[in-house]
Amino acid sequence: MEVKGTVVFSIPKSLLEKYGQYGLKRWLELISPAARRVYSSEIDLEAWYPLREILIEPTANIAQLFFDWDLKAAAWTFGRYSAEFRFKGLLKIAVKIGSPNFFLNKAGEFLPSYYRPCSIEVPVNEPKHALIRVTHFPEMDKTTEFRICGWMQRALEIGGCKDVTVDILKSLTNFQPVSEYEVRWK
Repeated sequence: MEVKGTVVFSIPKSLLEKYGQYGLKRWLELISPAARRVYSSEIDLEAWYPLREILIEPTANIAQLFFDWDLKAAAWTFGRYSAEFRFKGLLKIAVKIGSPNFFLNKAGEFLPSYYRPCSIEVPVNEPKHALIRVTHFPEMDKTTEFRICGWMQRALEIGGCKDVTVDILKSLTNFQPVSEYEVRWK
């Protein structure tokens, strides 16, 4: 599995903003040498990187250093930061203009543009409620699931939705056939 540079790009920037130069330095010292090479250089937004080594393991290191080992909180928070990075400028305006349901219908395009290979479908897309189903993601793990939750939540908030909740109903990590997210908003 691979993750696109646009996903990993926001991590060191968010760490620097939230924890300062010292926090970023501590994290860089903790991650693997291969991940350190990626994060210490200019990240190519269009490049694809190994998912486990460049996203999953470094997020676990963030959980260790800054979230008292709470992987869910770390992954969710950094998923939210990733949405903040993604939806700036014209894209932010586009998200605000379109309806939440239109945006969620585009989920099938968004996820594969960040992770490969993967497949996603939206079997339910009603006013203030949707089900998002990841049907193919060979290396799904809890870190990625929680990161997707945080990303969807923040993207919908940027679009103007209030009280956005994202719950994982089914999980590929629990040997279920899909990962299914229930999304609700006001």
